[in-house]
Amino acid sequence: MSIDANGDVSIQGASLRSLPKVSLHDHLDGALRPATIIELADAIGLEVPESSPVELGKWFATKSDSGSLVEYLKTFDLTTAVMQTQEGLTRVAREFVQDLAADGVIYGEVRWAPEQHLARGLTLEQTVEAVQQGIEEGEDAVDRAGRSIRVGQLITAMRHTDRAREIAELAVDFRGRGAVGFDIAGPEDGFPPSNHRAAFDYLAENFFPVTVHAGEAAGLASIRSALLDGRALRLGHGVRIAEDLEVITEEGDEVQVQFGDLARWVRDREIPLELSPSSNLQTGAIEKWGRTLADHPFDLLYQLGFAVTVNVDNRTMSATSLTRELALLVEAFEYDLDDLETFQFNAAAAAFLPVEEREELVEMIAEGFDI
Repeated sequence: MSIDANGDVSIQGASLRSLPKVSLHDHLDGALRPATIIELADAIGLEVPESSPVELGKWFATKSDSGSLVEYLKTFDLTTAVMQTQEGLTRVAREFVQDLAADGVIYGEVRWAPEQHLARGLTLEQTVEAVQQGIEEGEDAVDRAGRSIRVGQLITAMRHTDRAREIAELAVDFRGRGAVGFDIAGPEDGFPPSNHRAAFDYLAENFFPVTVHAGEAAGLASIRSALLDGRALRLGHGVRIAEDLEVITEEGDEVQVQFGDLARWVRDREIPLELSPSSNLQTGAIEKWGRTLADHPFDLLYQLGFAVTVNVDNRTMSATSLTRELALLVEAFEYDLDDLETFQFNAAAAAFLPVEEREELVEMIAEGFDI
């Protein structure tokens, strides 16, 4: 693996950034350009902690590297503050799409919580429309530049509030108008998916896809509730499913593992894990295993046959991109192009799209990786 002057990574002679990728776990309010934050803040008279984009980017990275999900989430106070107008939401969504495309992403899902963007008078419906306008503007700009990308919205409810049923209805209402799925996010520990069973019942009755943040700040009970109460088709992070695995023996490359019932269910049912390596380090989600990327149970889960996918979670807070996350995994676990292709196949299969469109994604990935 080598890195060129532009920061791109070359693996087996291929540009990692140019390879086709699928992004499933990427928060809109965690993916703002620092320069955009400064400009939008100036427009509404909001004070920011740093006046230059470079220093503001460093501020986010420093504040986010706390080892606590609760502390990590506090940095979003700034990003959501500049996303309270139609103009702000549309611009952020447009740039979100353009930045994904520049990183080689061909399909992405953007998750965000409309209820957090009402401070300046927008309705829930207006926020979704503003974000969708930005997505479409971004897709059009990418198309004019000679590339192709599609992005769908994951309408998200905050798990520590009581609006989940209302947000679920909003998501279903926007089916076919940009919304492809539903999520709950926010402080995980103490706010299980079971608190929002009525919302998940409604979504199930309407056959609307669900992914749930689980197995990040909270453990196996969180994952169990996501599957049983939330009927989650994917697990947002889900990294702590590894707590249900007991390593019996480990000799060289040979590892014998005993599965708990929950881990076996997730593995055997191929329930996708939306793993976010850098974020998992920052929030302390993998502290049971260690404090470096090489300690991340990503490789154990991959080798055992779990449907692992690679994600950024929050690009601004982690100062990262999907290319960077893949490069970090290559460095930590000596993966090759075949491994990286498998991660993209897993993500394509997990996308909240009709099967025909998922098959098209698989074909595009296979063609792009045929170096």
